[in-house]
Formats: sequence, C-alpha cells, structure tokens
Amino acid sequence: MRKAILKIRNYFENNYEFLAATVIFIIILAAKLDFQKTIVLMLEFIVIMEVMKMISDFIKKAKLRLRYVIDIFIIFLIRDVIIYTSRSEKDYFTILFLLFVILIFFIFRILAIKYSPSKKDIFIKEEIDEK
Repeated sequence: MRKAILKIRNYFENNYEFLAATVIFIIILAAKLDFQKTIVLMLEFIVIMEVMKMISDFIKKAKLRLRYVIDIFIIFLIRDVIIYTSRSEKDYFTILFLLFVILIFFIFRILAIKYSPSKKDIFIKEEIDEK
C-alpha cells in the first residue's frame, strides 16, 4: 500500500500539469461554470502569458523572438476556432479558413525553429571547441 502511495505521489510530483488540470476541472464542476467559456478564458490567459513572456524576453535580450510571436497567434486562432465551433449556427468557411491559417503558422514556427540564428551560434561554438 505504501509503495502505491509513493508511486502516485511521484507521478504527481513529475506531472504537475495533470494535477493542475484536475484541480481546475473540479473547480469548474463545483462552481457550475460553462465549460466552453472557461476553456476560452483559459486560452486568453495563455495568450496573455505568452505576450508577457515575449515582452520580458525583449526587454532582457533586446531581441524579439519570432517563435513567441507565432505561438501567440496560434493560440489566439485556436481560441477563435473553439468559439466558432461552439456556436449553434456554424460558419464552416470561417472555421476552415482559420484552420488553414493555423497550419500556415505551424509551418512558419517549424521554419523559425529550424533556421534559428541561435542554433547557428551553437554549431559555430561546437566547431570552435572541437578544434
């Protein structure tokens, strides 16, 4: 029994996201909040967090990382897709257009990570260290 409790405790210590999601879900159920509105508000909160991370990174390094900007747009567009799909009268063209734009932003994000200048700096430093 003690081993099982230790395993559960270890799981929650390593996976705090699951614990946070469970607590939020219980609060939503207890407060009888509209689940969809709660999801939209949580996505808006994530957008605000990403904006603050981008501003903080810009102030510290005097650089604007493209990855943060793209992440903000992707999350904001996902929020819009959720809002449009939850309506009783769905505008499928708008939903498909937003999904297409999200796909384009994902491609930009992959390219931004692949061709990041910071990665080139790392490769140059490794080559210098090897010599």
